[in-house]
Amino acid sequence: MSESALRGSCLCGAVRYALDLPLVRFTHCYCSRCRKATGAARASNLAVAPSQFRWLAGSESISRYDLPSARSFATAVCRHCGCPVPHVTRSGREIIVPAGSLDAEPPHGPQRHDQWSSRAGWVSEDEQHLPREE
Repeated sequence: MSESALRGSCLCGAVRYALDLPLVRFTHCYCSRCRKATGAARASNLAVAPSQFRWLAGSESISRYDLPSARSFATAVCRHCGCPVPHVTRSGREIIVPAGSLDAEPPHGPQRHDQWSSRAGWVSEDEQHLPREE
């Protein structure tokens, strides 16, 4: 593992992985599929090449779902805690990594907002100005 590696895990720690930088991309997606898959306003995902990714533990604890009606949409979760975990795209060209599963901060934030026009009506452009609880 290189010094530019990031590690990640699921909530219960059964699934663990490492990835090497640089990231192919880091995006927020607001489409209805991503909202349903995460239960949130958006999915925040990193993408890396398969050669940059390795499982450290628990790959046998992953349950994957490929949405039959979609050309390429899939999700993967830890069977023990239900936490979203990385998965390989159907094409095999990339590994999609839920940003929230990282154990440390990535080197930069998202570069773009995908499917912004599909966002839920309650997501506003000024959500960064909401009060914060520390």
